[in-house]
Amino acid sequence: MHELSIAQYLIDAACDAASQEGSFQVTRVVTRIGRLSGVVKEALRFSFDLAAEGTACEGAVLDIEDVSVSVLCPRCDAPRELVDDWHLACPICGTPTPTILSGRELELVSVEVMADATAHS
Repeated sequence: MHELSIAQYLIDAACDAASQEGSFQVTRVVTRIGRLSGVVKEALRFSFDLAAEGTACEGAVLDIEDVSVSVLCPRCDAPRELVDDWHLACPICGTPTPTILSGRELELVSVEVMADATAHS
């Protein structure tokens, strides 16, 4: 399950960002994941919650923004969003479209933190 290693990466990056701000608790981690990335969102959410235990990310919300698949149609010379992720053809003219513009993303977009009240006690 590669989702666990992805979750661990997200947690490490978020905890690093929080520690650079001082003593902060991570409240939200926002990601963008393309539909062709091979990441199973439910498995990532489960892995994130599991791996976050005992870290500054414990209890944080993992927001996943879906990124649709878009391609560049060579005939229309225009970007097109695909309806069927696995049929790489222009939805307008039907031309096969080997140039994928989006849909493979796996990005950490932002980390929201708040002051850790326990650290100031």
